[in-house]
Parts: sequence; structure tokens; C-alpha cells
Amino acid sequence: MIKSDEIKDFLEFKFHQYNTSQFIAEDPICIPHQFSKKQDIEIAAFFAAILGWGKRTTIIQSANHLLELMDNAPFDFIMNYESKDLKAFEYFKHRTFNGFDCVVFLNSLQVIYHLYNSLDDCFADLKHEHKDLPEILSNFKLLFFKNQFDIRSTKHIADPLKGSAAKRLNMFLRWMVRKDNSGVDFGIWNSLDPSDLFCPLDAHTSRVSRKLGLLARKQNDWKAVVELTQKLREFDPSDPIKYDFALFGLGIYEDF
Repeated sequence: MIKSDEIKDFLEFKFHQYNTSQFIAEDPICIPHQFSKKQDIEIAAFFAAILGWGKRTTIIQSANHLLELMDNAPFDFIMNYESKDLKAFEYFKHRTFNGFDCVVFLNSLQVIYHLYNSLDDCFADLKHEHKDLPEILSNFKLLFFKNQFDIRSTKHIADPLKGSAAKRLNMFLRWMVRKDNSGVDFGIWNSLDPSDLFCPLDAHTSRVSRKLGLLARKQNDWKAVVELTQKLREFDPSDPIKYDFALFGLGIYEDF
């Protein structure tokens, strides 16, 4: 049985190994790194995260294509597009996310950015009403689809209160919230604190976590996310999700 302090030391070592600028180019986080304006970063990161299942090379390709359809100026496009501009998205497809979903997401983002200066401000408002992150994410989904009357696209945003692991939302929040000395995560949001975050749980992080004895639950659901995150908070209460780099790196680069 590996001791807890030995696991922590191992994860700290792997965190520093993978949390470097070299990580960016092969990861979907390279998409928002193309921008410097806060709202552009948010929108690019949001779409890169929403498309974030499948091979990373394909995710990056799809996200870049989506940004090209927005003239590589996502915030300006969101704020100013006209109905005729949406025709270009008709044939977009990434796995089950298609052109119809694109239009729904663009419309929803336009509504939100007319209400708030940034997604950060939106989450700050949600946190004022709902202190617990699962409730914040669930209510973000309600807000996002408030003016949509077709339920098809709702499947692309998870709801942890319904048991989903919400991997893509948790990944998006890691990118936006973590204050990262290595410059991988952006840390441009103040609505949430890094200690509030939950670990993005996918096939790689869950497999490694179980092998290390950090996760006993067999299903990759929200209960598993909570179990793993609680353990990581024991290692670093202020920045527990930094270990996502270690767990993911061990899984995808070392086949741990």
C-alpha cells in the first residue's frame, strides 16, 4: 500500500513535469492561447472545452475551424453577427456537435454577453445566488438555454446535479480560474477561487487515480469527481486541481 505522503510527492513531481509551456501546443488549451482579450479567451476556451472529447488533435482542428468561421474574432462576432452570418456554420460538425448546436450556442452566448461584460461576471452573479459549484454549474446551464426551445443542444452542457462528471465544464473552469506560474492555465477569472474547483475526470485521470488508490468509485460520475477532488484537496487545499496535470500526463503520455 503506497503511503499518502508518497503519492503526494509523486503527484507534485509529475505536476511540475507536465505543467510547463510545452504542454500547451498539444492540448486544446492552445486554442484560447491565440488571444489576449479576456472575452476572446473566454469564448475560445469555452468552445474548445465544449468540443473537448475525442482525440486532442481532432479537437484542436475542430476548434480552430469554428474560430475561423467567427473570423478569428470570437467576441466581436458574438456581439455583432447577423442572421445571414450564421449560414457559414451550417455544415460544422465535431462528433455529435453540429451546425444547429453552433447556432444555439452562439445565440445563447450573445444573450449572456448582452447581460454581462464577461462570462466571469456571469459566474460571479451565479455564485452570489448559489455558493456550491455544482449548483452554479447547473444554474449556468439553465441560464444558457433559457431562451432556447429545442432540447437537442442541451446535452452538450453537463449538469452535475443530475450526476454528470461535467469533465468539459470543469476543464474550462480550470483554464479560467487557476493562477498558474507556468502560464498554461490563464487565471483571469475572479468569480471563483482555485480551491472551489473540481477535477476534470476523463478516462485517463480516472484510470490513473484508481491505480494510485485515490478513487474507489467505479463509475465516472459526479460522485467520483467529488471523491477524487476531496483527496486532492488533502494534498493542496488552495490549488487541488493542479494535480490534473499529473494525472492526465501519467495517463496519456506514460500509459500509467
